[in-house]
Amino acid sequence: MSADPRLARARPSSAAAPSSQPSQPPRVPSRPTASTTPDARNTSNGQTSQVNGAEQEDPFKLRFCTVCASNNNRSMEGHLRLAGAKYPVISFGTGSLVRLPGPSANQPNVYEFNSTSYDAMHQQLQEKDSNLYRSNGILTILERNRGIKQGPERWQNWNVGEPRMTQTKDMGFEGSQGGVADIVVTCEERCWDAVVEDLLNRGAPLNRPVHIINMDIKDSHEEGLVGGKAIVDLADSLNRAAVEERMIHGEEGWAQGNGPGRAGFDERVSDILADWQERWEQFPALWTVAWF
Repeated sequence: MSADPRLARARPSSAAAPSSQPSQPPRVPSRPTASTTPDARNTSNGQTSQVNGAEQEDPFKLRFCTVCASNNNRSMEGHLRLAGAKYPVISFGTGSLVRLPGPSANQPNVYEFNSTSYDAMHQQLQEKDSNLYRSNGILTILERNRGIKQGPERWQNWNVGEPRMTQTKDMGFEGSQGGVADIVVTCEERCWDAVVEDLLNRGAPLNRPVHIINMDIKDSHEEGLVGGKAIVDLADSLNRAAVEERMIHGEEGWAQGNGPGRAGFDERVSDILADWQERWEQFPALWTVAWF
């Protein structure tokens, strides 16, 4: 059985594109950042800053959530990559059921969210036709996935703010156990629509802002791998800005999603996304701010 070698490195030791490109996110006036002020500067992926000439480690990491239709390919590659970069991360699908390719386009393999494990899917498909599902990459994807978490979860069933204490073996668990995210990255426009609509319907019970960013990634194993790199690149840029704003304005209010540091970060997201889009033109982006 083949296995994704990144799982051993990243896991804790205890364990279809739209027809037209969306418009560029609106830019907002630039604000001074820590990298341009004399008393604070970022020097290493958002982790090492300097205040009054003294270097100090800032362990802060933004919390991420990745979303695709079935929580099987694109969102899971993003989950793996973000966890490997030490970001707290959870992942979901927005479909009514988990649908994996079958012997023909009108014969998908269908599973329930939240109750079917990746291991059970792998075993069933291997017994059905190991040659077919090995050649189309599904078995390889499921082997990767079962090393990340137990099974696919549905976005609409996520109780935001409820502690996730039963997912201790999931990659990216550390820091995500509070059940909230600062950034949600969707991998398809219909998933972005579903997430935004769902949050509107929930009525913002936590009164907590969250950035919803879509990058259109084709649902293939190859494109998922490239998309995972793009997600981490964006995460690193966002996290650098967050660390800078925290160094300038302090940590007050961050835990509740507010305060001057968080407000400064929120103002910079559109510019960061615009810069990222220039590097990753093949993944047209959408962005909005919603509320948990």
